[in-house]
Amino acid sequence: MIPSAFEYVRPSSLSEALAQLAQGGDGAKLMSGGHSLLPMMKLRLAAPGTLIDIAELPELQGIMIGTSEVVIGAATTHAQIEHHPELLQALPLLPSIAGLIADATVRNRGTIGGSLAHADPSADWPAAMLALDATIEAMGPQGQRSIPAASFFKGLFETDLRPDEIIVRVRIPVVSNRRGSYRKFRHPASGYAVVGVAVVLAYEANRCSGGRIAVTGFAAHAFRTKAAEAALAGYAGQPDQTQRLIDLAFTGASPLEDRFADADYRSQLGRTMLRRALADVISLD
Repeated sequence: MIPSAFEYVRPSSLSEALAQLAQGGDGAKLMSGGHSLLPMMKLRLAAPGTLIDIAELPELQGIMIGTSEVVIGAATTHAQIEHHPELLQALPLLPSIAGLIADATVRNRGTIGGSLAHADPSADWPAAMLALDATIEAMGPQGQRSIPAASFFKGLFETDLRPDEIIVRVRIPVVSNRRGSYRKFRHPASGYAVVGVAVVLAYEANRCSGGRIAVTGFAAHAFRTKAAEAALAGYAGQPDQTQRLIDLAFTGASPLEDRFADADYRSQLGRTMLRRALADVISLD
């Protein structure tokens, strides 16, 4: 398929990109890696009048590791995250998730900011951002805005990002005595998560004091399983508590259905991925 005609622009600064986005109005679309937008354009599911390429903007680049947080520029590719040695030491969950995204071609072009802004219900990064309590920073005409990951994902391909805003970076706290795992059942064609589960547990005196469990691919958007999180204190892999956590995590959740996975199959996958992610974290003890 051939997309509709459009104007392509490549701004040299964030301020220029914001101005072009405002000028283009509803007909303007941002592009970084392009792996989500371009296929939609070819199928004419999206027909922007102006395509604004922000992949090379210097303000969106880089991985900065501090003592209290990791800051990742929105245009940082999945491959850069996957192969960053210092990040592997500071937040090993991030490189491990990056390495599970699609294939090498996608990882070398796709970006973390683009994935979050697109908010595909089966994307991997939303679960990671929720489980790691990340903050997503966006810039718009009114200035910079910090959006907690917990309130960023709103619905199917819907976020709290405003039409005139650009994701600039994500901030992820670095917390001592925190262990995490991500497990997903991979769609054989796309590599997206049919269901993916991120588990991050906090420890005090070698005892689990709580944590976060986030799920992607299961519902219209990634979500935290707060009922299960409330039962994490003291968890050490006990079979009865594991089963309770699994039951709590998916009670009341409405699974997506498609030609690959109906509701029952997706529910079973979710329970299995959570069981495996919990076992991974306990094995790190």
